[in-house]
Amino acid sequence: MAVTEAPVAEVVDVFKVYREGEAETVALRGASLQLHAGEFVSLVGPSGSGKSTLLSIMAGLSLPTAGRVLVGGRDLSRLDEAERAAVRSEKVGLVFQRGNLVPFLSAEENVALALEIAGRPRGAIARARELLDVLGLDGRRRQRPNQLSGGEAQRAGIAVALANRPDLLLGDEITGELDSESAAQVMELLLRLRRETGLTLLVVTHNPALAASADRQLVITDGRIDTR
Repeated sequence: MAVTEAPVAEVVDVFKVYREGEAETVALRGASLQLHAGEFVSLVGPSGSGKSTLLSIMAGLSLPTAGRVLVGGRDLSRLDEAERAAVRSEKVGLVFQRGNLVPFLSAEENVALALEIAGRPRGAIARARELLDVLGLDGRRRQRPNQLSGGEAQRAGIAVALANRPDLLLGDEITGELDSESAAQVMELLLRLRRETGLTLLVVTHNPALAASADRQLVITDGRIDTR
């Protein structure tokens, strides 16, 4: 892919060290990557290699021990917690393997809640219905998470992640607990949204076919990233 524009997100020589007493665990060791508008990038690696830690840092949920993480040109390590939350709300969508839904709210209410938390309550229900319709859940929008199938719940989680029209979507094993048909449907939806909106995707996966279908495949081992 020919790229000339500034990266949507950039990780520069990031280290992450966890300390508990005298014990020290190095989760990331000089990790670096760039993500550009409209790219679909997969991230693979064994358990404990630093994949989830990297996504957490890129979302501003935790800070690197050393190095820089830039999202939309802003260095997250230089922002306070409230400023990082604002960047996350405006620029980043998160989708997890086990979902990101509040169990006692309907699918529609979950999407609207994401907008309300971001300070955008006006038109929240209309936006929720629009997204759920696009994701094939128009007839299921009043159902709570425990009333949805695994594939439906994951699509509702994607709707929550996309509520604020982020530039970047970070997915952590988003098809890991789905059957092959549901997994294929979820990824096709994301790729269609990428084509239509220019959304950038970084997806952690253990699925070889999904990883190979990306524009680029990154491999993380012992906290270090290599490009295939």
